[in-house]
Amino acid sequence: MAFADVNGVSMYYEVHGEGPPVVFAHGSGGNHISWWQQIPYFSKYYKCVIFDHRTFGRTPDELEPKGRTAFADDLEGLLNHLGIDRTAIVAHSMGGRTASVFSMRNPERVSALVLSGTNGGSDNEESREVRRKHKAAPPFLPEGAIKALSPEFSERFPEKSLLYRQIMRMNPRHSPDFLAPRPNHNDSTDGRFRDLGIPMLFMVGKEDKLVHPKTIEIASSLIPHSEFIMVNRAGHSVYYERPEFFNDLVHKFLKINLTSSTNLKRE
Repeated sequence: MAFADVNGVSMYYEVHGEGPPVVFAHGSGGNHISWWQQIPYFSKYYKCVIFDHRTFGRTPDELEPKGRTAFADDLEGLLNHLGIDRTAIVAHSMGGRTASVFSMRNPERVSALVLSGTNGGSDNEESREVRRKHKAAPPFLPEGAIKALSPEFSERFPEKSLLYRQIMRMNPRHSPDFLAPRPNHNDSTDGRFRDLGIPMLFMVGKEDKLVHPKTIEIASSLIPHSEFIMVNRAGHSVYYERPEFFNDLVHKFLKINLTSSTNLKRE
């Protein structure tokens, strides 16, 4: 349990394991605890950093709140505090914004990027049209369902679904427009990512009800060196719903792409 004075806030973080650094950036329905099914696995091979974005979990905001506009600066400050010059980033949903902005500002500090349930800002008119139709005719969900989990998962694993809800409730309430894009913001990150050449893996659950899977597929297609995986039997939260599959896939991707992979512990 530790806090770092970062960018005007006391930022909660934890470090687990030894090896090449990997930062895990949670989504809007979670916090550092969200990665409870990842850290025991990845900490056998990597130095894992988990943290709470400002206004989530144990990290507050300033008296004059900056909210999500400070996420990337906060991550940069945390890495400086920990003395980490270069890291891989595994990001889910909202965490993809943090990861993408940080990566474009500091490409030399990012060894690989995994984006789950997020397009990382890689966008075009086709994907925007998919989103418009998705918003106009949202998929049906049973009453009381958790939107970030597939209905099948919630039915099969009620205890884990309850735990997901409890983790989510640890966060302060946010306004409905907390994650809303800036008006008339149509800039896409794909051009920058093509130029930077950071190894990238896009992942999305086939049953994702929050983010249309097609938009993630389009995002990956705009970045030729990226990889794309559609995960069956999973909704928005692949890392939570299918942790063994997620962990194995991400570990294989990192082993291939991290230059310091020779330092990994033997399986």
